Amino acid sequence: MLKMNHLSKVYRTHLIETHALRDFSIHVREGEFVAVTGPSGSGKTTFLNIAGLLEEFSGGEFWIDGVDVRGMNDDQRSRLRNEKIGFIFQGFNLIPDLNLFDNVDVPLRYRGFNAAERKRRIEETLSRVGLASRMKHYPAELSGGQQQRVAIARALAGSPRLLLADEPTGNLDSLMARGVMELLEEINRQGTTIIMVTHDPELAARAQRNVHVIDGQVTDFESEPQLRVPAQGSGAAVTA
Repeated sequence: MLKMNHLSKVYRTHLIETHALRDFSIHVREGEFVAVTGPSGSGKTTFLNIAGLLEEFSGGEFWIDGVDVRGMNDDQRSRLRNEKIGFIFQGFNLIPDLNLFDNVDVPLRYRGFNAAERKRRIEETLSRVGLASRMKHYPAELSGGQQQRVAIARALAGSPRLLLADEPTGNLDSLMARGVMELLEEINRQGTTIIMVTHDPELAARAQRNVHVIDGQVTDFESEPQLRVPAQGSGAAVTA
């Protein structure tokens, strides 16, 4: 699903050169839920921005869903990002003057879906996150946990193969955080690949796999990512 080999990211000014990522390698397979942890300034957000095609990288190799990202122009990167990737941010990033329906609608308009398809997707995803009855409400009328659920619905409406979450529970109390994490786990069980950056060890422990980053490098990871396969005689998922 996502593969980076010996990736590097260097920020340069006329006075200083900063290596945000160096020899960074990671392989996330289809259907995994991976937590990325590490201290502030370790390169986690840079990694997530590159994974989401929001930033370019300086060197190395990067494939997403079998597509080689190297050499892509801005339009190609934007098209791939819109088709494959959904984003969840710590700050919700909802538009306060729009109701929930219209907040989820915004990225779908950019994708060019017709009105009937947009309506179907919006209603389906708001129902999926438990907010179907509130689609005409505004963000200020919701709790923090509900606002994050709207942000998740907005990300899911485009049917992404990969969901990138940057501290998705960082602005929530522990009860709301658990609710959001349970929702992400359910989304993952339904087949969406998730990469989550978090400082919370309790949340990280609930992911299938943890990747620790220090000084722009992966310092410990499982050489063979966990695979989820159906258990015989049931629809449950087990770890191989």
